[in-house]
Amino acid sequence: MAKIMIVDDAAFMRMMIKNTLTKNGFADFVEAQDGAEAVEKFGAEKPDLVFMDITMPNMDGLQALKKIKETNPEARIVMCTAMGQQSMVVEAIKYGAKDFIVKPFNADRIVEAVNQILGS
Repeated sequence: MAKIMIVDDAAFMRMMIKNTLTKNGFADFVEAQDGAEAVEKFGAEKPDLVFMDITMPNMDGLQALKKIKETNPEARIVMCTAMGQQSMVVEAIKYGAKDFIVKPFNADRIVEAVNQILGS
């Protein structure tokens, strides 16, 4: 079973993603509230996939993406972004993000991204 890390400073956003994935058979989750915590937990937990918000306090998603990719180039990270942050999405893809999802989330899009990246 895949371990999925969900990184967002808004607890309700983490819960929405987790609920969507739970309904689709996933059960192993790690949560982080900002980029700094995500980098720390990624090393300890070694998740198979990360959903990471771009805009967060302490360390934003782009900085965390870069740090995680430096330590693990194979890391599979999906960036979550609000409408109108297309330039950040381009940056994220350049740094190695596998995909991106636009908020407000579409449940099918979340599941599609996970299945595509994890190959299930």
